[in-house]
Amino acid sequence: MQSPSESSNQILNVPNSLSMIRLALALCVGVLIETGAYLSAMIVFIIAASTDFVDGWWARKFDQVTKLGRVLDPFVDKIIITAALVALVGQTGSQIAAWMVTLIIGREFLVTSIRAMVEGSGGDFSARWLGKWKMVFQCAAVVSSLLLLQAGTSAQWLVPVTLILAWLAVILTVASGADYVVQAIKITQVARHKSTTP
Repeated sequence: MQSPSESSNQILNVPNSLSMIRLALALCVGVLIETGAYLSAMIVFIIAASTDFVDGWWARKFDQVTKLGRVLDPFVDKIIITAALVALVGQTGSQIAAWMVTLIIGREFLVTSIRAMVEGSGGDFSARWLGKWKMVFQCAAVVSSLLLLQAGTSAQWLVPVTLILAWLAVILTVASGADYVVQAIKITQVARHKSTTP
């Protein structure tokens, strides 16, 4: 049995600490967008989003994978995206529609809840390729929107680019959400079968 100190060390390890730093950066992005500091917001957003692989790599490399980390890391990813998107909806000319953000947020927190439930019961609910591509296009849409807001009327070519990226992000968001729901149902069915098998 693990001692309380060992349990505490697992919770306060490097990967989980990095996730908390990324969470703070996500909140900074929202504030920067609201204050019109679009270039700074874009830089902080890119740092927060691109360092996603660091905590996961560290956890696997140094055997610091925890149940908390498996839930916290994707949860922080969703906060990074939603904080930026919600702030962008309020910016005139961002090309990010409120209905898009509502749909994305609904999907993100649905999947996070399902993941927490599956992981909490000992199941494996690792990220799937469709979910990873969804994240890529969501990030690309945010960056493109911030570039458009920063450049203003001097970069009107970014309007269709941002719209296309936003639509692709929405499509992949819905598709990956459905994929995760199907995966969760399969995992639940397997677990239920095992529990009833003598």
